[in-house]
Amino acid sequence: MKKYILSFLAFVALTCQAQVQPTTALKGSWSGKLKVGTMSLTVVLHLEQADGYVKASLDSPDQSAYGIPALKEFLSDDSVAVKVEAIGATYRAKLKGEKLDGTFSQMGMKLALEMTKGVPEAKRPQEPKPPFPYETEEVTFRNEKDSATLAGTLTWPVGYDKKSKKKPVVVLFVTGSGQENRDEEVFKHKPFLVIADYLARQGIASLRYDDRATGKSVGGDVRNATSEDFARDAEAGIDFLRSKKAFSKVGMIGHSEGGLIAFILGAQKKTDFIVSLAGPGVKGDTLSALQSNRMMELSGIDPKLTVKVTVKKLRQDPQFQKLRWYQWFFDYDPSENISKTRCPVFALNGDRDCQVVPSQNLTAIKQLLPKTKKNLIKEYPGLNHLFQHCTTGLPNEYCQIEETISPEVLSDISTWIKQLQ
Repeated sequence: MKKYILSFLAFVALTCQAQVQPTTALKGSWSGKLKVGTMSLTVVLHLEQADGYVKASLDSPDQSAYGIPALKEFLSDDSVAVKVEAIGATYRAKLKGEKLDGTFSQMGMKLALEMTKGVPEAKRPQEPKPPFPYETEEVTFRNEKDSATLAGTLTWPVGYDKKSKKKPVVVLFVTGSGQENRDEEVFKHKPFLVIADYLARQGIASLRYDDRATGKSVGGDVRNATSEDFARDAEAGIDFLRSKKAFSKVGMIGHSEGGLIAFILGAQKKTDFIVSLAGPGVKGDTLSALQSNRMMELSGIDPKLTVKVTVKKLRQDPQFQKLRWYQWFFDYDPSENISKTRCPVFALNGDRDCQVVPSQNLTAIKQLLPKTKKNLIKEYPGLNHLFQHCTTGLPNEYCQIEETISPEVLSDISTWIKQLQ
């Protein structure tokens, strides 16, 4: 559930505005690691020439935050100071040799932040590169009730023959919380692209689409939308796939909130099977409290709060008061929809997932699902919320890890789907 990452790590959600003086020898990009307790977060400072001025901006790649304007306090050929008024933070540094030696300050904390010239390259060895041994097709489908037109990529499996009587299985991908493109691109990873490529090479078709009002998708209310609204987008995708009459089964792969949506449609008998990637199994406010406590614990902070007290504090959060999505999610209990889901389900979590904690969520799903030999419930050792091999499972690691998704998870998804044919 990615909506909670930024609220938890708000001290580096750098939000500010400005432009600085016409020229500086420090022009270019600088990057360094900000260490906060047990966490290490990458911060990038850009000083770029534009319209006769050098403009400053900041990135926090570990939070997928880029191009955030910065307000200049001071700038010379060997010194820089930027102010982040929205969060009461500053960064002041002086050039020493080839490095900026500085201090990041906020809320009484002063943290050393040394920066070197250049931007760290995000290595993503699993990301597929063309040419591909399969065909893809750009498609659109329509959610009439919400006036949303969804755009996506239909990937046909390797060796697919339209004239053959044998029809492939197809899966519809549904992203986690927050507006994301069809690849579920986050932290410079493209997990849905990686999974779709793997499945195509195993004979399984797929459709992944941009969330409403994102990428090439247009229309549909986002500000007031809840998971029920997004479920209608997914339902429109399923209807589109069935209308093609080219597939033997139409299933869903939902990640995080996408898993929640899959169970909504599963209860309505809209899908032939479900792969729930870290989908919630407990009530939203409880999940949020467990997430908050787990993150604090991993960060070396003793939560010392019960779920009841934590839920009360979360409900008082100003962000909760403003967004309908939060209000709906906190009150939503997935247990009824999970228990009504009769199609085969593969539910999986990493044991280091601190966003959808498996000991509560995966256990609940296992207990709620109707008993059938076709279901598979599996917890993977050493994997986080994105199913990467990790150290702690904290979100700040997501961008730093080169692996996009565990090869074992890819293999298990493919094997389980093919067993349903």
